[in-house]
Amino acid sequence: MAWLALIAGIALWVGAHLLGRLAPARREAMGRSGRGIVAALVGLSVVLMVLGFRATPYVAVWTPPALMTHLNNVLMLGAVFLFMLGQTKGGLARRIRHPMLSAVKLWAVAHLMVNGDLASILLFGSMLGWAVASVIVINRAEPHWERPAEDRRGDLKAVLYGIVFYAAAVAVHVWTGHYPMG
Repeated sequence: MAWLALIAGIALWVGAHLLGRLAPARREAMGRSGRGIVAALVGLSVVLMVLGFRATPYVAVWTPPALMTHLNNVLMLGAVFLFMLGQTKGGLARRIRHPMLSAVKLWAVAHLMVNGDLASILLFGSMLGWAVASVIVINRAEPHWERPAEDRRGDLKAVLYGIVFYAAAVAVHVWTGHYPMG
């Protein structure tokens, strides 16, 4: 059942996020209420992924080297900064078209480096594939990109919010029995 929940969560995540891009007429026909439906589906997908991931039995595929933990932590700082940059619309967002999707890609790669079990490979590999596919779909649909206005305060906010989010993520990992600092 855990594997089914994990896979269903991943499929729901991908489907809910790509619905508007791959079937814009269908998404538009849903109107304003469609936003709530999509948000609920995304929320449900996260719940399914988390519960499924936590409940799957450990199936070793490979053993990551211990050194990867330190590289993972550095990459995660970058991922958190990129994610927050997408939220704060800082000046650096002028140079990165998809900061949040870039954050997901970096997050997924970082986690694939330190987790050699089947559930991790399935979850993080799927999220990496989804983020790459999303960038391709968006760039094809909207080839011309209007860069956001220059805003250095947004960069500072991204750094500050990123530090807080990173600390919270580490705390949640420790609380759930995972020690990301090695």
